[in-house]
Amino acid sequence: MNDLKTKKPNVIFILADDLGYSDIGCFGSEINTPNLDALGNNGILMTQMYNSARCCPSRASLLSGLTPHQAGVGHMVDNLGTHNYQGYLSDNCVTIAECLKSSGYQTFMSGKWHVGGHEDIQNVEKWRPGEKGFPTPKQRGFDKFFGTLTGAGNFYNPPTLMLEDKFIQVESTDFHYTDEISKHAIKMINEKNNTDPFFMYVAFTAPHWPLHAWEEDISKYEGKYRKGWSETRMNRYEEMRGNVLDSKWKLTQEDPANPNWSDVKDKDWEDLRMATYAAQIEQMDRGIGKIVEKLKSIGELDNTIIMFAADNGGCAEFLAEDSNQPQPSQFNNPGPDGKKVNFGNIPNLRPGPADTFMSYDLPWANLSNTPFRLFKRWVHEGGISTPFIIHWPEKILKHNVINTPVQFADISPTIIDICGSKYPKTFNGNDITPVEGESFARLFDGNEFIKDKPLCWEHEGNRAVRIGEWKLVSEYPGPWELYNINDDRSETNNLINKEKDIADKLEKEYKDWAKRCGILDWPINIPDQNTRKIIPVGSKKRKSIGLEAVLTPFDLDKERRFERKPPSKDTATVRGMRYSK
Repeated sequence: MNDLKTKKPNVIFILADDLGYSDIGCFGSEINTPNLDALGNNGILMTQMYNSARCCPSRASLLSGLTPHQAGVGHMVDNLGTHNYQGYLSDNCVTIAECLKSSGYQTFMSGKWHVGGHEDIQNVEKWRPGEKGFPTPKQRGFDKFFGTLTGAGNFYNPPTLMLEDKFIQVESTDFHYTDEISKHAIKMINEKNNTDPFFMYVAFTAPHWPLHAWEEDISKYEGKYRKGWSETRMNRYEEMRGNVLDSKWKLTQEDPANPNWSDVKDKDWEDLRMATYAAQIEQMDRGIGKIVEKLKSIGELDNTIIMFAADNGGCAEFLAEDSNQPQPSQFNNPGPDGKKVNFGNIPNLRPGPADTFMSYDLPWANLSNTPFRLFKRWVHEGGISTPFIIHWPEKILKHNVINTPVQFADISPTIIDICGSKYPKTFNGNDITPVEGESFARLFDGNEFIKDKPLCWEHEGNRAVRIGEWKLVSEYPGPWELYNINDDRSETNNLINKEKDIADKLEKEYKDWAKRCGILDWPINIPDQNTRKIIPVGSKKRKSIGLEAVLTPFDLDKERRFERKPPSKDTATVRGMRYSK
């Protein structure tokens, strides 16, 4: 791909937040996503692209071409006292933007950053953007930036909102972050020069909680989910089979914490929650369509590579963005009209407006991840599988579905390869960790691609390794499980006791990778008082949560709607406790 006979292509990478594998139309959803569907149906659908299970690690790996740990974001954005867990992008990595900028590209970003350290979300004066430990996109290769430094917040008044290198405030009541991300992306295209190619990273926060969407979009879906999560999940599965799923892969049993729909009391409210989630996705798709129309209008669509993915699977949690326990006080941002926020999944309160703060919750997240099991944070298929679309009219001349397994670390070297750039050995006086990912650009020419290295994951003790058709996976603190992904991508037939030699080989590969990439055993306990002690998932311990006077009282016990026991060697299929978001 390096002997480019035409001018260098533009590249737009679009990332959705907490979007499940089956949440867009061309991957089986009933949600209206005509613009993404058009990109997918006129491009490539990659059915086995894997992210890194959670917001920050996925973004770090995507941007750097390394594992999250090598890039400095082995957990989230808190600094845990070691290089691999420092919570911000390492000086020993280079971002896609830095590489392409060195090759003459204009570089733009609109949306969520979340790889630049962490401070009190409610007090931006404590943030030190641009200083050591707090890199912003402007320090990591982007010429222009509009967006947020942190991971989640009120869509009508998002915390840590920045324009270039300055914090800004929302000053209108018609502001919605999803719309503004696409508007600023278009503005950057309008302002680019007409000589040099551009790379743009568009990182939406939709459909991450809270459930904030325009009423006119919500009303389109109201009543659509009254049949419940079980029937909707089956409908999606049937739509996916033979398209993005092998027909022999089973639909997993519903999560053990899912109640039967017939036993649910507040069916209309549950329908509304999923309707609002769907509205968030349609709103994002509409913004993507406007970006595509802008490219068409200036004659740049054919020469622009558009990629679309999600940072992790559907999310079963609530109010625990950078922690393991709900922290409602961190999200106490009123809307621009100053109204206090009604926090929590409050039955019969209509989701959508700025003075609400809800999530769609575990059973609907189980729907999002159809046909797989588990969620964001885990490295079973439900946590790490993302829809992946590549659209490039100049190069990809017909629709194709590709089942080759690749992961986020492979995206940066692929883009760098296509654009004729180089991954440097040194940058800004720092030695650069050799790229971990592998370019899969040859797939665009119709050639075969098989990774040389194993696909490996680790997050909060959840770990996995895949080589070819075999995947070894463990849900912390449970035992290893072994699956033949070609036969059973849904991970329903554990072969650990039948294929000991294969399991032993994969475990050795995982341990070698973990040692090389600096993976620490979970839970991580750092003695330094200035760092935060990690509390393992499922622990009854939790940090104090300082509820503020203007915050609607929030009952954590009522928010634990879906409790389960953590796994053990005797209960490998019983999933760990989840908190409702």
